[in-house]
Amino acid sequence: MLQQLIDYAVYLVVRVAIAFVQALPIGVCERIAGGMATLFTTVLPVRRKVLRENLKIALPTLTEAEQQRLAWGMWRHLFLMIMEIAHTPRRVHRTNWRELVDVPQNEAIIRTMCTTRPSVVISGHYGNFELGGYLLGMFGFPTHTVARTLDNRHIDRFVNDFRGRTGQYILPKQGSSEQIEQLLSSGGALTLLGDQAGGNRGCWVPFFGRPASTHKAVALFSLSFEAPTIVVGVRRKQRMLQYEIEVADVVDPADRDFAHAGVQPMTEWYTGCLERIILSDPEQYWWIHRRWKGEIPEKIRRRLERRGKLAA
Repeated sequence: MLQQLIDYAVYLVVRVAIAFVQALPIGVCERIAGGMATLFTTVLPVRRKVLRENLKIALPTLTEAEQQRLAWGMWRHLFLMIMEIAHTPRRVHRTNWRELVDVPQNEAIIRTMCTTRPSVVISGHYGNFELGGYLLGMFGFPTHTVARTLDNRHIDRFVNDFRGRTGQYILPKQGSSEQIEQLLSSGGALTLLGDQAGGNRGCWVPFFGRPASTHKAVALFSLSFEAPTIVVGVRRKQRMLQYEIEVADVVDPADRDFAHAGVQPMTEWYTGCLERIILSDPEQYWWIHRRWKGEIPEKIRRRLERRGKLAA
């Protein structure tokens, strides 16, 4: 009973905070995000060790000052992302999205999504990935995505109400395999994050030159159902709520010249795509995300070294 009261109190605080943010002009939100970034970069050591370790792996040539600037930019991006989620339902509509979002490779997205076949959309913890599914639904492409159920059921319901506002349906991370199979069998669209740690039983592939365990299911969904698969990023441009949807690459497992048959090559393909997207604006990646988890099995390391896939 006590935990239920605490959860509801936290939910009320979150709703009040969101209402406050929604009342603020965009310029004020940007200044607040910058101030919070300074606080988290210089005063509060929130996940600072993880951040520095990740930057050392992915961008080893950065100086101390460059690391500090990138960390500040990342925190600013994260706080802007939260504020954008609060503002999106009121500011982004079917009548004005073209003023806010550029889709230079719209033909690739349309070809992938406008089909009776199943499709898979892969992104990562980059840009405003929460906005990606929201926008696809607004474009008329309903999708299903897999997300962990939050411990606070009130906040979980609130977040999923936002996600589903335009036609993005949420499947629980645990126990949704049968639903996903039914979805893809019926020609539906599945959106997934491709940079989640897959544990010791995952598929180990190089990510910025260091082996990272990745969930095998992402590749298996594409391969098992011969689903056209597209890798995208939703990158913020100069101002808050101004975005560009980047397309890194598209493949079709049903093509005769398909070059990524098998879980390992397919996972390496989309991981490489995510790398390129991240490098286009490293400040918009979640460097506090623990991507490189666990001990690399020695046989995996030796195999990748023989193939020249690891950084020196």
